[in-house]
Amino acid sequence: MNKAIKVGINRIEFSTTENYLTLEKLAEAHQIDPAKYLYGIGQSKMAVPTPDEDTISIAANAAQDVLNTMTPEEVNTISTLIFATETGVDQSKSGAAYLMGLIDIHPNCRAFEVKQACYGGTAGLQMACDMVRARPDESVLVVACDIARYQQNTPGECTQGAGAVAMLITADPDIIEIDAERGCYSADIMDFWRPNQFKHALVDGELSKDAYLNVMTSSYQGYLVNGGKPLDQLEWLCFHQPFTKMAKKAFEHLSAQYPEQMADKTDAAYSISQQYGREIGNTYTASLYIGLLSLLDNAEQDLTGQTIGFFSYGSGAVGEFFSGTVNKNYRHAINTLANQQKLAARTALSYDTYCQYMYQLRDYDQANIRYNPTSGSNFRLAAIHDNKRVYERVLEPMSKAA
Repeated sequence: MNKAIKVGINRIEFSTTENYLTLEKLAEAHQIDPAKYLYGIGQSKMAVPTPDEDTISIAANAAQDVLNTMTPEEVNTISTLIFATETGVDQSKSGAAYLMGLIDIHPNCRAFEVKQACYGGTAGLQMACDMVRARPDESVLVVACDIARYQQNTPGECTQGAGAVAMLITADPDIIEIDAERGCYSADIMDFWRPNQFKHALVDGELSKDAYLNVMTSSYQGYLVNGGKPLDQLEWLCFHQPFTKMAKKAFEHLSAQYPEQMADKTDAAYSISQQYGREIGNTYTASLYIGLLSLLDNAEQDLTGQTIGFFSYGSGAVGEFFSGTVNKNYRHAINTLANQQKLAARTALSYDTYCQYMYQLRDYDQANIRYNPTSGSNFRLAAIHDNKRVYERVLEPMSKAA
């Protein structure tokens, strides 16, 4: 592996649903103090998919947004499409294969899906970085998308969300160079899982919080052993956010363990990366990278040349600590105004409509069913016909991809 080649994120786009539920409305329905959600877990809204939205349609929006920024020649350099999710739509056919039929990408590339709870997005990113280090003339499109869904009227319901991130990994990236040094830690922990026969996740909340923090410590220690930078050389920190309060717990945990390295850091070192997640909810594999985009979009100062420390966690469990340095061209390569408008233009749902969308109309266990256009999105799940998922593309394909 050639560490001298600069490799990282050249383009990054996100997508989420056009509808959301406020946590105040959920608290009212649960007959509890809204502060338990707004401050207790740090969430204000949760993205809610319509019945004709799933991980494929949401992911396609983010992926197509990346492709829309590329020339035909740049699109032709894509050698691999990696789709990361823990809410896949098929036990055999990958989500990447469905995406190949929807977005403007040439067919002469490999396409596959990766799964390890919320860590899948990072698995895809690091795999892509290693691929490009080996073949710097090629690029890799990494798409991470999930819909977090828990059983109704359970503690996990308030952490639901939906969203996707698409990242183009290249040599000499415009946004952020990912360092080759990394620290990983894996263990068999039953903190979060979803058996095949279940439509919602099962979680041991307290065990999961402890596992997150313990795996983070071990991953950071491995990162240092492998030549990584100490915390006092990382200007910013992005943590996996199953809910935004967890990032605060992670920051406080590192501060307690490494007080000298963290002495000069204020809450701003991690809290700017929480802004989008607070408005969207948990997006599993996309969560860490929506946090990165939140930091890039919302930091008032120029981040050029500054280093970000990342911690990725996937229950079950796998963790990874790594870092990256922001490129001078990053502001020209991200669509800050469009990102902010995506969140501002969404529609608030009533609690009853939320229940219909999330629980009453989302059961895809019928062999034949057709879904009315509800989302207003560029891509949608139109039907299930003879147990085959049928997707529709609303926007016209780009002429340059013809």
